[in-house]
Amino acid sequence: MIKRRFLLALTLFMAACAAPGNVAVPQATTLIILRHADRTGEDLNATGQARAEALVAALQGVRIDAIYSPGIQRNLDTAAPLAAARGLTVQRLPAENPAARLMAAGAGKTIVWVGNKGNLQSIWDAIAAPEPPPLQYGDLFLVTRARVGSPLVERRRFGP
Repeated sequence: MIKRRFLLALTLFMAACAAPGNVAVPQATTLIILRHADRTGEDLNATGQARAEALVAALQGVRIDAIYSPGIQRNLDTAAPLAAARGLTVQRLPAENPAARLMAAGAGKTIVWVGNKGNLQSIWDAIAAPEPPPLQYGDLFLVTRARVGSPLVERRRFGP
């Protein structure tokens, strides 16, 4: 137990110290990453609410261990239907440069990040994923570790 805690602490420390462009997607980790759903002003509009509901069906059959998001309401509203369907709580991480914390917390798991343009781009840059990042409403990208080079990205779309 002590050895496991030490390894976890070491992993978190190393991930936090990683330079931009040098955050690795851990082995056996899948990052499902998307932008919040459509909005008008600061809140989801009717299309965004429908898209948030469609996320549940889009990920049917995919194991999800955790859902993460910054504490921005439109992000939380996008994640809420999926979290409710899976019996999970949306865990909040700071929006600024979340890649190292996200990869450390999600190591060996399947995790979802519901983000915004800025933090999506920063994660994309940090993990050195191939362009473009998931910046459009309805982009749903599944990112896994490649044997060599850039992470593998499966690009999907969801919602109306």
